[in-house]
Amino acid sequence: MTQRVELATVMDRLAIDSLITEYAVTVDDGDWDAYQRLFTPDGRADYSSAGGIDASAAEVAGWLAGTMELFPMRQHLIVNRRLRFGTLDQDIDDIAQVQADYVNPMRFASGEEERGGGSEGKDGTTSSAPDFICGGRYAFTALRTQQGWRLRQVTVQEKWRQVEQRSRTRASG
Repeated sequence: MTQRVELATVMDRLAIDSLITEYAVTVDDGDWDAYQRLFTPDGRADYSSAGGIDASAAEVAGWLAGTMELFPMRQHLIVNRRLRFGTLDQDIDDIAQVQADYVNPMRFASGEEERGGGSEGKDGTTSSAPDFICGGRYAFTALRTQQGWRLRQVTVQEKWRQVEQRSRTRASG
């Protein structure tokens, strides 16, 4: 490989890494317009393994907007990214496949949590720990476009989830 090709590959890897990071941030921030802009015009997302839908990016953005109202606090992490470049219409490196694991802690919207506090433990202390945590693997397909790298397909494969049941009693004083 020439130095120029190696530099182009590094730049593509950084651009795709940034795209995946933007994906996580737009979901966590609830920026559904920005979420849609991350996709190609024919882009799709499949959340069916996590109880969601498999549809166009615009339809999924609408579904996420409603679903994520249940979770005002969310901060998912996308890690262990494995990237492979492929070919599209005989042009090398126009498509990329990324597999990445995720962990997604969230807090339900209810009572004390909606007002910015945490939930109270049995001893009367307040906790900011998440009520709901899930994890799994993403499969991203990214396509090089005139606007840069964009997502053509996102598939979520949820592998586990944990729902915390919290006590709502308060310590009397």
